[in-house]
Amino acid sequence: MTFIDMLRTAQERNGSMLCVGLDPEPSRFPSVLKDDAKKIYDFCARIVDATADCTIAFKPQIAYFAAYRAEDQLEKLMAHMRRAAPHVPVILDAKRGDIGSTAQQYAIEAFERYGADAVTLSPFMGFDSVQPYLKYEGKGAFLLCRTSNPGGDDLQNQRLASIEGQPLLYEHVAKLAQGPWNTNGQLGLVVGATYPNEIERVRALAPTLPLLIPGVGAQGGDAAATVKAGWRPDAPIVVNSSRAILYASSGEDFADAARREALRTRDMLEAAR
Repeated sequence: MTFIDMLRTAQERNGSMLCVGLDPEPSRFPSVLKDDAKKIYDFCARIVDATADCTIAFKPQIAYFAAYRAEDQLEKLMAHMRRAAPHVPVILDAKRGDIGSTAQQYAIEAFERYGADAVTLSPFMGFDSVQPYLKYEGKGAFLLCRTSNPGGDDLQNQRLASIEGQPLLYEHVAKLAQGPWNTNGQLGLVVGATYPNEIERVRALAPTLPLLIPGVGAQGGDAAATVKAGWRPDAPIVVNSSRAILYASSGEDFADAARREALRTRDMLEAAR
């Protein structure tokens, strides 16, 4: 089963467009685990178990594990997700962007060491930085396109005078991902929920690609506007929420609270569809 197949299966089985982001910060853990970096796996596994039936994907952010020397816990968590929720794909949020042999090593890290189903990439060094990942048949790669941070304007919203029609940079990335770069149907795009008009524009340029949409929840993205702009019956959207779900409670009921928030967000997204 390819990554795209997994997304569609999870969407249908769980009735969900919600992606649960796993960004563990020990300082924000509930009191029973607080400030203990050795408990990252325990915290995340509880979240996974509580939300596995209401999400389209999980998205662990690698920096939150590497910062605490917890890569071994990430490996353990990836194995747990494969056992506990084999129908839910896992997107490794790594935002790698190098080329050549270095990109090959990053691809090994994502798909062989961690066993991810997809990875996030920065495409701004060109197709050379994407191609090594596409050698892994059935795996997915989400390219940064129009990100949710205000500083994205510095580059992504600039016009390319050298290209016919002078598209904005993010529009050009969307066209490349929909067209010549998508050699095996493995690509998707990252578009921030804080820019619904840009989601709509990206969807027009890339009508068949899955969209990974961060920014709903703590970042303030409008869920209804996001779904209206991006959802299409034949092209999944993966709407990520991290902190609002992970830290819904600071008490011992944190997993139950995370589940309630995940269900609330899932239902809100589905209602908007």
